[in-house]
Amino acid sequence: MRYVGKTAQDIKIAYVGGGSRGWAWGLMSDLAAAPDMNGEVWLYDIDYEAAKANEIIGNKFNDAKGAVAKWNYRAVETIGEALTGADFVVISILPGTFDEMESDVHTPEKYGIYQSVGDTSGPGGIIRAMRTIPMYEEIAENVKKYCPKAWVISYTNPMTLCIRALYRVFPEIKVFGCCHEVFGTQWLLARMVKEYLGVEATRDDIKVNPVAVNHFTWLTSAHYRNVDLFPYYARFCEEHKDGLEDGGDDNWMNNFFKSADKVKFDLFRRFGYIAAAGDRHLAEFSPGDWYLSSPERVREMKFGLTPVSWRKQDLKNRLERSRRLLSGEEEIRLWTTGEEGVNQMRALLGLSDLVTNVNIPNRGQIPNLPLDAVVETNAVFRADSLEPVFAGPIPAEIHPLISRVCTEQELVSEGVAERDLRKIFAAFVSDPLTRCSLDDAKVLFREMVENTKAYLTDYDLSFLGG
Repeated sequence: MRYVGKTAQDIKIAYVGGGSRGWAWGLMSDLAAAPDMNGEVWLYDIDYEAAKANEIIGNKFNDAKGAVAKWNYRAVETIGEALTGADFVVISILPGTFDEMESDVHTPEKYGIYQSVGDTSGPGGIIRAMRTIPMYEEIAENVKKYCPKAWVISYTNPMTLCIRALYRVFPEIKVFGCCHEVFGTQWLLARMVKEYLGVEATRDDIKVNPVAVNHFTWLTSAHYRNVDLFPYYARFCEEHKDGLEDGGDDNWMNNFFKSADKVKFDLFRRFGYIAAAGDRHLAEFSPGDWYLSSPERVREMKFGLTPVSWRKQDLKNRLERSRRLLSGEEEIRLWTTGEEGVNQMRALLGLSDLVTNVNIPNRGQIPNLPLDAVVETNAVFRADSLEPVFAGPIPAEIHPLISRVCTEQELVSEGVAERDLRKIFAAFVSDPLTRCSLDDAKVLFREMVENTKAYLTDYDLSFLGG
């Protein structure tokens, strides 16, 4: 890497999961639009042909209308080739296939356990962690071997546990997890500012203090310039306690990703703090009888249960789009993703400064959560530096909810690190979504593990019995 004027050149980005038909294309668009960076992106994926397809698609972004940067994309067959000499590493992988995720999400429904996402918390999130964390352990070892000074950006869920695994295996690693859930809440507050203050604001105009853990993040302060937004938000929640009218159509169960923010508003009305993730995630971290007791309750709260059948069809659609992009039937177009990854890289290169929310170990930025547990707060990005912003303690009103989640995540992390199914099951059976009897929980855990055992080859499954 070198600098020419105000431009960083010859940057090497390694993309682990480089055959992605989603996140990868978004990164390509953001890189093409960054005027002060250029270099190479080395794509590694266990599906080499998928990475090879993205090599072709990525290089086409150089000629897209509006592209101001040139990046050379290269697919490689080994992770060592991708990582060697990398300045940045991006990780975006699917742990297993959607068949395994189908079990994660839908097998618990036999026992009346409903999950709106199933990739972070609840029974599905725990089983997903069992197969994801060993993959992340291997990635951490490879980063340590091939590019120990690289900055690592992770997007994979369950994010908290993935980041925890990377730091456990390689304590000196420079990694952070990125999530856009807080951004959506900032846009919601910007909408509120327009409604009440008559001001056109963007999410960057809304300054917030996020605390807690990924997908169960809360705001303890929010301002537009010097205006405290909490009194306005209290009014906003009361006026919209039945949900925002434009959150989607009336068929909430088929409106898989939209919500009316009714869960978000209800949580504020209960506790007085702003829940800063989407309703589908917030519902899964809350006690199981609040929002996910039944499909009817989900419909009443105006969000959706996302079936894995939809994800499978969406994958088919993205594969078809990949074919069109490769053949030239579809033109490469740049779009604004709203993600911060490229801006974070720019700041770490010294091209700008940035404050944004990230997932990193607790070094005291949240004093009443355990040290080293992965938490989500703001951090300051500067030249080769990431420093957490002191967020303050979790308010007493919401601390019981968040400390329980943090404790469970630490138990899952420890259980998977030790390949100890007893500890993992203890977390599984204590999760608030696991509302069935102990006997049923044992049967459910056994079935879910069996359904994903192809990815659990280094576990001793004798704990499951016959």
